[in-house]
Amino acid sequence: MLICAAIAISYFDRQTLPVAIQAIQREIPISNTQFSQLQAAFLTAYALMYAGGGKLVDVLGTRTGFLAIMVWWSLACASHGLAAGFGMLAASRFLLGMGEGGGFPAATKAVAEWFPAAERATAMGIINAGTAVGAVCAPPLIAWCLAAFSWRWVFFLSGGLGLIWALWWFRDYRPLQVVEGHSRAEPSIPWLSLLGQVPVWGLVFAKFLSDSAWYFYLFWLPKYLYDARGFDTKQVGYYAWIPYAASGLGCVCGGTFSSFLLKSGRSLDLSRKLALGLSAAMMPLAYFITKVPVEMAIVLFSVAFFGQQSWSTLVMILPADLFPRNAVGSVAGLVGFGGAMGGVVFGLVVGYLLDHGYGYATVFAIVSTLHVAAFLVILASVRKVTNYATDSTVRA
Repeated sequence: MLICAAIAISYFDRQTLPVAIQAIQREIPISNTQFSQLQAAFLTAYALMYAGGGKLVDVLGTRTGFLAIMVWWSLACASHGLAAGFGMLAASRFLLGMGEGGGFPAATKAVAEWFPAAERATAMGIINAGTAVGAVCAPPLIAWCLAAFSWRWVFFLSGGLGLIWALWWFRDYRPLQVVEGHSRAEPSIPWLSLLGQVPVWGLVFAKFLSDSAWYFYLFWLPKYLYDARGFDTKQVGYYAWIPYAASGLGCVCGGTFSSFLLKSGRSLDLSRKLALGLSAAMMPLAYFITKVPVEMAIVLFSVAFFGQQSWSTLVMILPADLFPRNAVGSVAGLVGFGGAMGGVVFGLVVGYLLDHGYGYATVFAIVSTLHVAAFLVILASVRKVTNYATDSTVRA
């Protein structure tokens, strides 16, 4: 519950800029290319800290590491409200990415600390559903805040929410070893030894591909509705939460389905890969988003969001399956680094394409192929998913 709430706050914070962008542009002119540069600033820092944050959590421990991460990103989010120009927004976006980058590695490590392999996918699915809670709440709440106050208060209030969570975490969370009376620390594993593993590189590249699509959906959905479908802020608040609600179902369904297969006697390898393959198979439907009426487009967005977050839950649990506990944070960090860099590169490509007349149809045609390609990468690089705790053939 604690970690699910943190992830919800993270995704609420990420949606502040995309949903408020129309109001911000009335004071600070921002082109499509500049909008993509703001996302690149966030994702570049997010990528670096995703890798560094995973290592930080392995060294400091989940409790202290996650506390530091949340305090940083909450203050960074609030700082957006002080921006007077594009440069200050970019700096705040970079600082927010530095903080939020450590969130998922910390969550993955907490799952590895508390849950056995048969329960990890379900647990991670519930935690990952926090992405949907935050993203579902964001459009209507931000639209209300814009109407009642101003775009600056959107950032001040969301930053304050994160600081409240930090107090809750500091009071309540303890690692399982401490709860059970065992506090022996395990030495962290050097990155160089992890980078020698083919499965690590496979997961990093697969996440690069799939998160290129996810960050496009996450950051550009409101702007697509503004630009291509003629929505105003009220309409975005009314409709944009629906795909994120579907993403929450995807988080839970993907993890639960994989856990069901495992508990039914299927191998860990089949349980993970079948669920991943079915998730990836939904994504090519995104090709048709620009070719149908807006109501059907929202349905197709919802299918894509469902498939993406089912996929994401399963990909982020693989480090806990394949590697020892004292390497999970570091591997999860490297995988997330790959995903964020995919978001940086593809986001800049999207901004360029849109400002040079290619249109959203071209963008969605590319996006529709990325998860299938990522699944093929996983099949090629992770020949067999085996539980590290019971099979020592996969070493970090």
